[in-house]
Amino acid sequence: MFSSRMIEIQSQMSERAVELLNLPEDQSCFLLDVGCGSGLSGDYLSEEGHYWVGVDISTAMLNVALDRDVEGDLVLGDMGEGMPFRAGTFDGCISISALQWLCNADKKTHSPPKRLYTFFSTLYSSLARGARAVFQLYPENSEQLELITSQAMKAGFSGGMVVDYPNSTKAKKFFLCLFAGVSANLPKVRKAWSGYLRTDLANMKGKSAKKGKDWVLEKKERRRRQGREVRADTKYTARQRRPHF
Repeated sequence: MFSSRMIEIQSQMSERAVELLNLPEDQSCFLLDVGCGSGLSGDYLSEEGHYWVGVDISTAMLNVALDRDVEGDLVLGDMGEGMPFRAGTFDGCISISALQWLCNADKKTHSPPKRLYTFFSTLYSSLARGARAVFQLYPENSEQLELITSQAMKAGFSGGMVVDYPNSTKAKKFFLCLFAGVSANLPKVRKAWSGYLRTDLANMKGKSAKKGKDWVLEKKERRRRQGREVRADTKYTARQRRPHF
C-alpha cells in the first residue's frame, strides 16, 4: 500500500518533528500524534523508544494502522472538535501534514478560526507545562499561516515557524513549533544548503504576502542558472503597480 519513498519521507518528517521537540535524551516520553493516519509517524516514535497515542478523523486510516499492528493507542476523532484528554497528559505532540486541513470549511457549520482555537486550546491543556508541539504543514498562503498562528497565540502558546530549505520549491518544509506554558527561543535547526527561516509567532501577524524585489531577482537568477528563459531585468522589475479603479 505504501511505497518505500512515501515511508522514507514520512519517517524523515517525523524525525525532524521529534528533533524540534527537544525531548530529554535517553528518556521515554508519552507523545500525542495528531492526524496519525496509518501510523507511519508513530512507527518512528516507537523506534525511538517513546509511547504514543494517535488521533485521526479517518476510520479507514485507523483500520490500516490496526492491520499494521502499530504499537501506539489509536483514537477516532476530529481535531477541530478538540482533544479529549486530561490536563497535562502528554510530554509533547507531533503532527505531520494535517493541521492545514482545519483552515477548510468542509461543512456549513465549520468555522476555521473556531475549530483552530478549539483544537489549540484543548491541546494546550493536554500538554504538560513546558512541553512542545511541532506541526509539519503545507499552508496554501500567508493568510493561512496567519490564521493558524493567531489562534495558537490566542490559546496561550508561544513559539514560531521554522522553514527548512526556504529557497527550494520541492524540499521546502514548514514546521510550526509551539511552547506550552513557557517562553523559549525557537529550537535549533538542521543546517541546509539553502539555510532556514525562523519567525516568531508574535512577529508574524500582519506580514505581507507580497514578495520584494530581492526575492524576484533571486528567483529569476535561479531560473537562468537552470537554463530557463527569463525576461531581462529592468528598472520596472518587481515594482509595485498602482491599483486601477
